[in-house]
Amino acid sequence: MSTSFTMIGGEGPNSYRDHSKYQGALVVASKEKINEAISTKLDIDITSNLVNIADFGCSSGPNTFTAVQTLLDAVENKYKKESNIEGIEFQVFFNDSSNNDFNTLFKTLPPARRYFAAGVPGSFFGRVLPINSLHLGVSAYSLHFVSKIPKEIKDRDSPVWNKDIHCSGSSKEVAKLYLDQYKIDVGSFLNARAQELVSGGLLLLLGSCRPNGVQMFETVEGMMIDFIGASLNEIANQGLIDQQKLDTFKLPIYAPQADELKQIIEDNGCFTVEVFEKISHAMGEFPLDPEFLTVSFKVTVGGSVASLFGQDAMEKTYELVKEKTQEMLPQIAKAKPGMQYLIVLRRN
Repeated sequence: MSTSFTMIGGEGPNSYRDHSKYQGALVVASKEKINEAISTKLDIDITSNLVNIADFGCSSGPNTFTAVQTLLDAVENKYKKESNIEGIEFQVFFNDSSNNDFNTLFKTLPPARRYFAAGVPGSFFGRVLPINSLHLGVSAYSLHFVSKIPKEIKDRDSPVWNKDIHCSGSSKEVAKLYLDQYKIDVGSFLNARAQELVSGGLLLLLGSCRPNGVQMFETVEGMMIDFIGASLNEIANQGLIDQQKLDTFKLPIYAPQADELKQIIEDNGCFTVEVFEKISHAMGEFPLDPEFLTVSFKVTVGGSVASLFGQDAMEKTYELVKEKTQEMLPQIAKAKPGMQYLIVLRRN
């Protein structure tokens, strides 16, 4: 990626691991529907008594362990009921970019796990596992990345230079360039998974998107990233970071509208859409707490800020972000809700 985008690793108070309950709640809330999908839609040959599972975009835990265990339990229940098969062996492949904190991931593997574990570093926009080797794949909160930023968006002299640090939705021209790149990247992701999965295998996607017609700047996520951009501009005006460098700083993320994502999957043609559902649950929206919001967007976006501008600049930026979040809480309270989804795809 043109901008490094890795969750802050480790196990400390500023780590993604300690501040990812919002993301983890979606897996828990989807458990019943995941069980049902695996029970009724998974159609694989397990005469070898071996099932391979992979998490694409696993980060450093602990949510990946919850997701994997959910899939594993559902497979065991399915085959015990259907065929009275017990003692299935599981191999789990944890995939993420090479700069992911795999050390923390493996140090914190559940001690009572019932699977063999392997780390598979590499971009999930390409194939990372052998062809036809995978029975079940999952990807949670990973399908909003793009592999690169369109160059026109980063060029201040370009008519489509993006003044924002992300695709806020305020410019239709910028949004179209992001969407065009997103279509390419999600297509590549799906093609790679289609090569890895056996026929009848399932790919489960969990994450958040925008309800149709909602722009990113109208959501809590969009507002928070705009606060980060405004704070960076403030410290650039103070001479603490380089303004020219800031002008080219764009986050490699695109939050699609629900229909955009569905159309990309259908156009790909490698999978049958078995489930495409909005999941509602108690932690589905961010709490109106400036500290929580600031830290949540620090552990996700802060690593990108620090990698380009340095740790001190990142810390100063987030001091300002917290102030802005406090000031703008009434506006945040009026934000349009996002949409959290569960998508289940069966390999054709």
